[in-house]
Amino acid sequence: MPTLTVDGYPIAYTEAGSGTPVVMVHGTLGDQRSFAGQMEAFGAQYHAVSISLRHCWPDKWREDGDFTIARHTADVAGFIRGLGKGRVHLIGHSRGGHIAFRVAQHHPELLESVVLLEPGGELDESLGGAPPAGNQASAFARGAALIAEGKIEEGLTVVAEHTGGPGAWAKRSEARKTVNRDNATTLLGQIKEQRKPYARAEAAGIAVRTLLVGGDQSQPQFGRILDALEGVMPNAQRATIKRAAHSVQADNPADFNAAVLAFLAG
Repeated sequence: MPTLTVDGYPIAYTEAGSGTPVVMVHGTLGDQRSFAGQMEAFGAQYHAVSISLRHCWPDKWREDGDFTIARHTADVAGFIRGLGKGRVHLIGHSRGGHIAFRVAQHHPELLESVVLLEPGGELDESLGGAPPAGNQASAFARGAALIAEGKIEEGLTVVAEHTGGPGAWAKRSEARKTVNRDNATTLLGQIKEQRKPYARAEAAGIAVRTLLVGGDQSQPQFGRILDALEGVMPNAQRATIKRAAHSVQADNPADFNAAVLAFLAG
């Protein structure tokens, strides 16, 4: 498995194809395998690259305080520079979508375009968010507490049902469950990161060409984030994928791949 060292840390990844890079960043409890359904389709036209964020499989969780949005944003920016292939198309799902948003905010010179696939987090008051906030953080904290007690399945069920609705864990394929189990302990780091919410001025300042993607069966919190960002990002367009909940790229890979490829060619 190839790695690229960023700030002394080996970032593992998988790749396919050649040409302009399409770099994919997974979400909570995921890793490079979260985009398995995209590698062949994107690799046919681009250099498809799916990374594993630090401490995620094939690496192991270590309690060293660097499992944060800021650290991972720096890692993704460093990874893109390390590829040495110029501007890339960046795709981020859920937590990875939040990271991709921050890369677009702070490192626009690295990007040809960005795809925010149901980006995770919360909105601040300038984007219509209102107290009490922290619903996602609260659910993830409950899941992490169970995982810390060794109740892995119970903890993963809490997180899956927060993002995917009742019964989401039971409906998940064994392949996806394996990815989540392999990364379960990373949730212990994520709950301490104190993630910053999205702000109007930040979103309005992102001029990079952007595709906002959601599933038609997703939980309403993700639609609210997409609606808010769509209303203020100056160069954004929207795509809704049918027959898909939060893990859009896994639930309906054919339609997701087609929508993204059409956007990239646009």
